[in-house]
Amino acid sequence: MKLDLSGKRAIVTGSSAGIGLAAATALAKCGADVVINGRKAETVEKAVAAIRHVAPSVDVQGFVGDLSKAEAAEELFATHPSCDVLVNNLGIYAWKDFFESTDDEWEEFVSVNVTSGIRISRHYMPEMISKAWGRVIFISSESGLNIPADMIFYGTTKTAQLALARGLAKRAAGTGVTVNSVLPGPTLSDGVVSMIEGSIAGTDQTVQQAADAFVKANRPSSIIQRTASVEEVANMIAYVASPLSSATTGAALRVEGGIVDSIG
Repeated sequence: MKLDLSGKRAIVTGSSAGIGLAAATALAKCGADVVINGRKAETVEKAVAAIRHVAPSVDVQGFVGDLSKAEAAEELFATHPSCDVLVNNLGIYAWKDFFESTDDEWEEFVSVNVTSGIRISRHYMPEMISKAWGRVIFISSESGLNIPADMIFYGTTKTAQLALARGLAKRAAGTGVTVNSVLPGPTLSDGVVSMIEGSIAGTDQTVQQAADAFVKANRPSSIIQRTASVEEVANMIAYVASPLSSATTGAALRVEGGIVDSIG
């Protein structure tokens, strides 16, 4: 089985690090030209260089901008008017008690995690439909199904992404354009590594050991009993982006190690 995306252009939002960077790298290795996005020029340039190193035959470009803002999105559309594979990965997370959360924090979470994907999908999907081929992938989370009590605003926005993706899949019915969600669980991304490194300073525990201990203590239903790697999540994204996934649409595809205790 070969995942061939030669001749396709992929845009991955929030892709200068973590799952986004791993997804962009996987797509580039499959032959897709990719657009990397982040808010800082330095991190975007570093990510572009890293992908060019492992996939020298594809075109890799960077776009610096906060795509939760309409102005930045309009600049993206003007710079990169065409897209075959759109990965809506841009997102933020935080731990905070619901009763201490503010309207501004809720609005920020909705703007970054939900509205950005609405705006960008609304722009690129019509052309995909006109070409009778396209892939739109929302990076949701198992927290969209298992709403964490200490991350309610995060979980709520991830549930919204699932509804959005399902609705868009129906809107694109019969066109050759598929829309799916990928649901990672606890994943050893750059942000998680940085957080764990701070918590284990002065101990002899490794980042992997601490991360896996967190999963066992806080996500006891996990079947793999460990964190996933960003590459494991990216493998699913690459498959869903490929022509081989043509019969998969409107789906919520879990890469969360079995945390969600459901056979459905």
